[in-house]
Amino acid sequence: MVSQWLKDNQLPPNFHQWFEENQAPDSDLMSDNPSGPLPTIQNIVSTVNLDCNLNLAEISLKTMNSEYNPKRFSAVIMRIKEPKTTALIFATGRMVCTGAKTEQESRLAARKFARVVQKLGFPVRFNGFKVQNMVGSCDVKFPVRLENMICGHGVYSVYEPELFPGLIYRMKKPRVTILVFASGKIVIAGAKVKEDIFTAFDNIYPVLEQYKRV
Repeated sequence: MVSQWLKDNQLPPNFHQWFEENQAPDSDLMSDNPSGPLPTIQNIVSTVNLDCNLNLAEISLKTMNSEYNPKRFSAVIMRIKEPKTTALIFATGRMVCTGAKTEQESRLAARKFARVVQKLGFPVRFNGFKVQNMVGSCDVKFPVRLENMICGHGVYSVYEPELFPGLIYRMKKPRVTILVFASGKIVIAGAKVKEDIFTAFDNIYPVLEQYKRV
């Protein structure tokens, strides 16, 4: 279940290490409200329809920074450096863009990927751009007793420390999933708009304080 959650939210299996290396500096997280830190956006997953069938082998052969192994995955994986993003391009014309930090970055990256494919002679259009998932993260600056939290919130949570060190908390309003580590680091995923990430943080913060390790 945990590994599937990471895959669904475009996060690496060694997420805990990745989080430590990619967490924004504390100065970027602090706010004027009493709760202190606020989450930052770590990844945005968007989709768009290029509105034409694509020859993936041709795209892979004629472009740089792309790879295609149909035995392993049915899409071309293409990368650009600015903004630093990755696209999954399918033969049907569907494209998934990951790695952006803002919706504007994600849209810009998707357009750049579409232009690369268009220059190869495909009748590309740019239809139905949509943000499918936003992932935010934060450090609340105090340790959390996950073993107690799962007892009090088992209806909403899954905690399997022998498989993964995080507790998965499924919030209903807003409809997001929160990954909580004993260190106090959290991840919020499944949001469609950034406001939902901040609302979810406001909702979960009192719960985390309730299970603060002292």
